[in-house]
Amino acid sequence: MQHLKVFVKRDCQKCPAAKELASRFPHTEVYDIEQADGLAEAAFYSVLCTPSIVVVDENGAEVHAWRCTVPSPRELAEWVN
Repeated sequence: MQHLKVFVKRDCQKCPAAKELASRFPHTEVYDIEQADGLAEAAFYSVLCTPSIVVVDENGAEVHAWRCTVPSPRELAEWVN
């Protein structure tokens, strides 16, 4: 089963859209990169900008990602089981 990891920060204009889109899918985790745990998770997945959405498998390995952008609902659905 795949999970979504969504990386956001407070002053990001596109982040609300990324969070809203990701909330339509089960198994979604949202990380604020301005918090220590969010920054650590972002570093692990090489996320350097927001919003970023990373699809990971059950082992936490990256399957696909959109960095610095918000995918269309259709694009995201293609990667999430």
